[in-house]
Amino acid sequence: MTEAILLTTADGRPLKEALARAQSKAKRRAFFLVLPLLLFIMLTFVIPIGQMLQRSVYHDGFSRSAPSLAAWFDANASGTAPDEAAYAALAADLVYMKEKKLAGEAGTRLNYAVPGTRSLVTSAARGADKLEPPFKEALLAEDKKWGEPLIWAAMREASSPWTTDFYLTGLDMERAADGSAVRVAENKQVYVQLYLRTFVISAIITVICLLLAFPIAHLLATLPMAKANLLMILVLLPFWTSLLVRTTSWIVLLQGQGVINSFLVWLGVISEEGRLTMIYNQTGTIIVMVHILLPFMVLPLYSVMRVIPPSYARAARSLGATSWTTFRRIYLPQTLPGIGAGVLLVFILAVGYYITPALVGGADGQLFSNQIQFHMSKSNWSQAAALAAMLLAGVLLLYWLYDRLVGIDKLKLG
Repeated sequence: MTEAILLTTADGRPLKEALARAQSKAKRRAFFLVLPLLLFIMLTFVIPIGQMLQRSVYHDGFSRSAPSLAAWFDANASGTAPDEAAYAALAADLVYMKEKKLAGEAGTRLNYAVPGTRSLVTSAARGADKLEPPFKEALLAEDKKWGEPLIWAAMREASSPWTTDFYLTGLDMERAADGSAVRVAENKQVYVQLYLRTFVISAIITVICLLLAFPIAHLLATLPMAKANLLMILVLLPFWTSLLVRTTSWIVLLQGQGVINSFLVWLGVISEEGRLTMIYNQTGTIIVMVHILLPFMVLPLYSVMRVIPPSYARAARSLGATSWTTFRRIYLPQTLPGIGAGVLLVFILAVGYYITPALVGGADGQLFSNQIQFHMSKSNWSQAAALAAMLLAGVLLLYWLYDRLVGIDKLKLG
């Protein structure tokens, strides 16, 4: 029996070992090439989203300001009525808040759950060093609200820095006195209806963009090069203009005494008294956002249409197919990757827009992102983070459904 021949390289190393070393070196080189991109994604995308999610369930404004009361809550089960020890712990924490100047922060945290509690905490903290036992009677003499079960339920929930209260608020719910979650009154509901309205308006904007962009992209793909380049310049022209300038220009066009209304009055289509209300409502939001997002639908469609051979349609017509049949069975199926990419891109952008609705939407045309911006401006970062997480969850759910029904691998952006 002959021995197996060991293949070696020119310098005498085993060939298998040399190949493994070369592959390992190539992998390391590839890793270091993409490392800057990975770091960029981590710093600008992954870490900020992680911090947002952490912030949406974490708020230590009250827990670090009331250590004595937190210890009492830990030692007593939920539902236990506050006794003299609980009020003594509260009095001690009020003194601590006054010394460390934390009353406003602690009261703000409670105010998210029970409106009006901030003033209750800050006023009690100002005279906390004058309180004498029995502390229950002293605090109740200061304000009867200190005996309300809802206040104590809010303090129990806030005694831990980890909370789901901000998500409950985003779902139009609140904590009852026994700690359970209940729906708020219908006249106080804000977020759920706005959340659903945001997705409906975004869907309407996406459909209108698709209907307008399809013929434009088809013209771009079929016109002679010189005319197609001119049309492409017109499509890209909005990108060369400030978003703020474009939005304010639409205000001039759409307002009651604006260009469009005045032109319709001049034509006799409408009367002077019957001028159309097209601004500071949902109509204004939809019109302006369609104009802003239309290029994001045109470009993916064009990238797909320009590579569809015209001979396919000619072959179908030569075999007796009508124009509608040729479009429906030959042309349209080949544009589906571009349609999917454009729809997904425009819808996601529309869901997260807040500048345009803030300027032209008025009260009726606001989107969910405007509420996020509102809470950020009011320094309620935890509530803003919770609302942003809800919006992200809705987008990811739709993205998952699209992947299941159509397949994300069929997208074509260019």
